Amino acid sequence: MDIADYAAHDATGLATLMRQGQAGAAEVQAAAAAAIAQVDPQLGAVVGEVFEQPLDYDPSGPFAGVPFAIKDLIIHAAGVPQRNGSRLFGDGVAHPHDTALMARFRRAGLATMAVTTSPELGFNATTEARAYGAPTRNPWDPARSAGGSSGGAAALVAAGALPVAHANDGGGSIRIPAAVCGLVGLKPSRGRVSAAPDYADPLLGMGVEFAVTRTVRDCAGLLDAVHGSEPGDKYLFPAEPADFRTLITRPAPVLRIAVTADLSQADPDCARAVADVARELADMGHQVELADPAVDYEAFHRANLDAWCSFLADAVATAAAALGVTPGADHLEATTRACVDYGATRTAADLYAVESTFNTARRAVARLLTDYDLYLTPTTARPALPLGHLDADDPALTAPAWYRKIFEFGSYTALFNATGNPAISLPLGRSASNLPVGVQFVAGYGREATLLAIAADLERRLPWHRQRPGIYAH
Repeated sequence: MDIADYAAHDATGLATLMRQGQAGAAEVQAAAAAAIAQVDPQLGAVVGEVFEQPLDYDPSGPFAGVPFAIKDLIIHAAGVPQRNGSRLFGDGVAHPHDTALMARFRRAGLATMAVTTSPELGFNATTEARAYGAPTRNPWDPARSAGGSSGGAAALVAAGALPVAHANDGGGSIRIPAAVCGLVGLKPSRGRVSAAPDYADPLLGMGVEFAVTRTVRDCAGLLDAVHGSEPGDKYLFPAEPADFRTLITRPAPVLRIAVTADLSQADPDCARAVADVARELADMGHQVELADPAVDYEAFHRANLDAWCSFLADAVATAAAALGVTPGADHLEATTRACVDYGATRTAADLYAVESTFNTARRAVARLLTDYDLYLTPTTARPALPLGHLDADDPALTAPAWYRKIFEFGSYTALFNATGNPAISLPLGRSASNLPVGVQFVAGYGREATLLAIAADLERRLPWHRQRPGIYAH
């Protein structure tokens, strides 16, 4: 199998070829290694080197032998060093065990070949951590960001080097890179994908694990393979009545879809993408209306700032104590230090106030998604940003100023981490300069099936697979 043939297939297609004996796992993985070697010097998406051999996986899994990578944040594989995008961790800390999700990826048959880049501790909407020495670049325009915090994963998948890669999302970190790199990015419902055993609810429940993909069928099939609770999880999901892969083969029923009327944060490219998709949905027979949840966004963002900074303060204090270091400018970027200092001033009463604000927002979104099946917004306020725009090592930025800068760009995603709703970004728009533009659909809690059904319908009607970036494995 040559690189071009490999890069032309999604994960489902590669798994089918191997299952039917038309390609061997070793040759598929060799093609993947060659594809990564071809594009990564231009992207800077891999931490260290590609593994000499993929990590062990179950050869009977549904994606047996399919090349894959894990992000350098939250998830970990036994014996593989983890840096969390930060110099604080030196050359990396190797854990003696897999996380539950890593074990599920292995059981799904995914052949983990590398670790992908993350911004420091995940708190950025770009992936330009000083820990790696160079930024991660967007394959559509290498002068622009691949998004964050799952920018390394998105860059490799968008460039055809991998069909699918692990990602996680605490404020938009699956959906933002998917939007700016032209991918499918599903943030599942809170608790749908377990964070066991190291976390009960990462980032006060806002952190969610999953992946970025090029196709909806890969997204659905991978969710089938890894979703579900572990014993002791804080949030428990019952078994689905039917598998997601089967559900997406059937057209979605007529849906009631709310389209945001608040495009004040969106530039013309992103606003136009929403309007175009809304018209398409109406042409498909869906009931489309302008409507928004009654959320106090000023209160929400104050609470989200406190949540994020408290999380960062705790994460750094815990790691520093375990590593026996006193964090300073040699260990942490300037904005991380500012957020840690701010977070250390938050009290238990402040965190209870955060949860009270999030509860109010959650109820408002639930009311909207009782009246409607889906809510449509832009994913990001702009297409891919120039590299350097979100400089996390700028000492002039206070924690609130840094937060505002990130969420001016990711202004449409963070709410649904706080509420726990599933949300998906689809690459349905293009900017005037031909950059990908994502639109976001949000569904009621636990209703990933509705998201995937509308995503599959739109993929069939407005296929995005023929669109290839300038940097693509060949």
